Amino acid sequence: MRRVVVTGMGAVTPLGNHLQETWAGMAEGRQGIGLITKFDTENYKVKVGAEVKDFDPLEHFEKSELRKNDLFTQYAVCAAEEAMQDSGLSAKAGEENIDPQRLGVYVGSGIGGINTIVTESNKLYGAGKRVSPFMVPMMIGNMAAGTISIRCNAQGPTLPVVTACATSSHTIGEAFRAIKHGYADAILAGGAEAAICPLAISGFTSCMALTTNPDPATACTPFDKRRSGFVIGEGAAVLVLEEYEHAIARGAHIYGEICGYGNTADAHHVTAPHPEGAGIIRAIRLALEEAGEAPEQQGSHTYINAHGTSTPLNDKTETLAFKAVFGDAASSIAISSTKSMTGHMLGAAGAVEAIACLKALETGCVPPTIGYEEPDPECDLQYTPNQAEHRELQTALSTSLGFGGHNACLLFRKAPKE
Repeated sequence: MRRVVVTGMGAVTPLGNHLQETWAGMAEGRQGIGLITKFDTENYKVKVGAEVKDFDPLEHFEKSELRKNDLFTQYAVCAAEEAMQDSGLSAKAGEENIDPQRLGVYVGSGIGGINTIVTESNKLYGAGKRVSPFMVPMMIGNMAAGTISIRCNAQGPTLPVVTACATSSHTIGEAFRAIKHGYADAILAGGAEAAICPLAISGFTSCMALTTNPDPATACTPFDKRRSGFVIGEGAAVLVLEEYEHAIARGAHIYGEICGYGNTADAHHVTAPHPEGAGIIRAIRLALEEAGEAPEQQGSHTYINAHGTSTPLNDKTETLAFKAVFGDAASSIAISSTKSMTGHMLGAAGAVEAIACLKALETGCVPPTIGYEEPDPECDLQYTPNQAEHRELQTALSTSLGFGGHNACLLFRKAPKE
């Protein structure tokens, strides 16, 4: 089986519109959550969100192209092109250092072009006007992947994944498997979301998923006793996964190695996790098994970027899962939820959190869980409260859970010595 490494990363997040800004924000414990500005929230219970700020799509798009691409696709393209530039890979004519037919794109979205759906519905049903001829390609969830493949001349295996909040952990995991088994030499993998709009906020509020706490500083408090629901975020993150020997041959910088992936379903409930964490427990164990890592041998050299949504059920369930898998070793593992800073970026969350894992391995900096003040007896592990911690890390895991009972776990190792 072939080894798979990460050689490029790009991000558009509430902490910054590029990779380095996003990671600096995580390491510093900067708050990316604020009052929603995209629409007037006076008549809405939810007042806060984690918005992308000062985004300039003209860095990557001609002005005439913007009306043909939903915001989630714009975010995805910007992150993907940054990742490709970071990696030094190109499949474009005259610049090729990879066979275009061996370069793929696995980029998904939990919701897709919801802003386009709302805008065009209002045109038709509100004003009786003709909808845009670009409506369908703008709203469908595969269009981020499709647009990136066109932009990058990626002619290899290309598909989106839609597993709600686990989407981009699954895109990375499935891309890892595709390269490992020889179907591609490199794949851009990640996710994008742009769903901070009245319809999405109303829907999530009605199913009692979002916090109604109006204070941005205390609205998202993963593993804290005061947690009351997640804060919706937006943006995109894309990683370039590459076969190890291919990366070495061209002298690429390697952020880390992907060594294990677990993909399971709870088969329990459409929105609530299994109360005993059965599905995520199996996903973590599968990732460890594939990587050849013994659970009991994890400890102070291990980092877990938890799904950590700041919902009463998720955080308690994840804590149970970590204890079940790692036993006594769980208490010495550094855990954090970067959603305390980025909010919950839905289909982009797993990819952003994979970046956090890889940068933690590269730098030894464990990003904090900010806003943590009041311990919960049911969440009693080391959640890296409020300040980053420095450790000699060797492995990092990222866990993701999605509506529908989807679970994913990715396991990364520190970059191999060349």
